Amino acid sequence: MVSRKEVADMAGVSVATVSYVLNDKPGVSDAVRERVRYAIEQLGYKPSYAARALKMKKTNCLSVFVNYLGDPFEAGLLNTLEHITRKLGYFIYFHTYQQDQEEDFRRYFAGRIDGLLLMGQSLREETLQAIKAEDIPVVSIMEPVRAQGIAAYIDVDWEAGMAKLIAHLKHQGHRKIGFMANGDKEHPHERRKLAFAAAMKREGLAVDESSFLYGCGRLEESQAQMAKYLARGTAGYHTAFLAASDLMATGMLAACREARIPVPEQFGIAGCENILMTLQTTPTLTVLHYPRPEIAALAVERMIDLLNGEPAASSKLETKLLVRDSS
Repeated sequence: MVSRKEVADMAGVSVATVSYVLNDKPGVSDAVRERVRYAIEQLGYKPSYAARALKMKKTNCLSVFVNYLGDPFEAGLLNTLEHITRKLGYFIYFHTYQQDQEEDFRRYFAGRIDGLLLMGQSLREETLQAIKAEDIPVVSIMEPVRAQGIAAYIDVDWEAGMAKLIAHLKHQGHRKIGFMANGDKEHPHERRKLAFAAAMKREGLAVDESSFLYGCGRLEESQAQMAKYLARGTAGYHTAFLAASDLMATGMLAACREARIPVPEQFGIAGCENILMTLQTTPTLTVLHYPRPEIAALAVERMIDLLNGEPAASSKLETKLLVRDSS
């Protein structure tokens, strides 16, 4: 392995000068900087990031917890996160989150990352305390059900968004509206379920446990649950359903198609995120728009503020209602 001293010898400078060039510090002339870079290229020198992290107590690495990599909504967020953090000089690692593995994650994080990004997960108190002890800031995209202990979250205003969606469906003549929920009470989708229930009550519409189906955030499971629901017959039941995610809304649409129930003529369906798929379904899905690039960028901005010792506040953005053919 090529050493920093070998680079310095070839460039005819000190080891300290090589360090200045590698860290892009001032005080080095352009000519010397060019000689050092040439020596680095010729020798194939690779900096030791592990040694640098030990010395500077900084890894330039971030981690993000993912709920389900098969969900295009989260995949879109991850693409933006990776693009932005890479431009800022950070590496980012993705981990599928499982609550029963939090202890393993705590051991992994020690000394390996500068910050942790969540996708709305509610971490255990002991996990948050361990992360805090390592001086690792935590920022969440989507508001966790239990947000205590994280530095900041970025999300949309779900109550205002659901109010728009329920008002639209009510205007279309729907009075019995159901909701395809996740089923995991600690999943960030739970915030959307609670916002739906609150909006229904404000509109004077009935909502109880019979208003909910549970699709576990998966297309296949939501399709299966909707198929069972439709097999019971729709007379006297709901005339429209919202879904906590567009993936589940697409599953519901598939179940209606298989049961030969026309949408929206007999049944209205709407989603919550505006992933690309919603423009390619038949019919196209009415959705709330979740501004993923803006929210991901804000989450990274908050993280960088925290890493620089600055305060960071939570934010809720407006979500727009996009009325299409499914409602």
